[in-house]
Amino acid sequence: MVTLQNIDFGYKKRQLLFDQLNLELEPGRIYGLLGRNGAGKTTLLKIIAGLVFHRSGESLVFGYDTRKRLPACLEDICLIPEEYQVPAITLKRYISLNAPFYQKFDHEKLAWLLSEFQLERGSKLNQLSYGQKKKFLLAFGLSTCARLLLMDEPTNGLDIPSKSQFRRVIAASLSAEQSVLISTHQVRDLEALIDPIMIIDEGKIIFNKGLQEISEALSFETLTEIRENMQPLYHEEGLGGYAAITPNIQGKQTRLDMELLFNGVIANTKGINNTFKA
Repeated sequence: MVTLQNIDFGYKKRQLLFDQLNLELEPGRIYGLLGRNGAGKTTLLKIIAGLVFHRSGESLVFGYDTRKRLPACLEDICLIPEEYQVPAITLKRYISLNAPFYQKFDHEKLAWLLSEFQLERGSKLNQLSYGQKKKFLLAFGLSTCARLLLMDEPTNGLDIPSKSQFRRVIAASLSAEQSVLISTHQVRDLEALIDPIMIIDEGKIIFNKGLQEISEALSFETLTEIRENMQPLYHEEGLGGYAAITPNIQGKQTRLDMELLFNGVIANTKGINNTFKA
């Protein structure tokens, strides 16, 4: 569905944000893209959507070169940005203007989502709260039925009940033909939804594993102390002991701590990736 090969990109002539970046996305998955601030998560979404152009390499979506921005490709991609400006028009008018760009737009699904999010078609977009605007854009994006959905920090601005709603409607409204790429730093909001987990750092995808792979290879434990004979892949000191990532030698099931995993991969990329090879 999506293939990025040897992507080089930079906003400045002599400085690269991405250096030979490679990525494959398959249908039927909800990918989580994690990274530090400034790692290029938003830029990567824009490259896939054809909104910014890479210097070298190849970016293909459904076999199309994204830089050509062909209608046959764009009608099957929907990007929901973190930052946006909305016109001073009603939701109904926005829908009538933008839905025709998506041939598979599902008005029945939109009606259901607007009801779920308690949004009225007669409301003016510019008079909605930030969270209400975000929920409308999410509802519209899901209703496009685009095969590729790109979401940048979708839970920012949502209250706790709305985050729960978001997870529920995402799980309920996607088909096996669709693929979703969610860029986020709110890992606890989405840890029950995203699979696989991808981490970007220093211009490359440094980690890309499914939840089953992670649970089989790694153990997430709380240790009272770190002894000399212990060699955790990563650990953090906290209340009551240490949160640690260790090789899952005994094959036991532990609850994945996505925030700990992210910190561990950033701090010990080679060590954690080598555990999967072993």
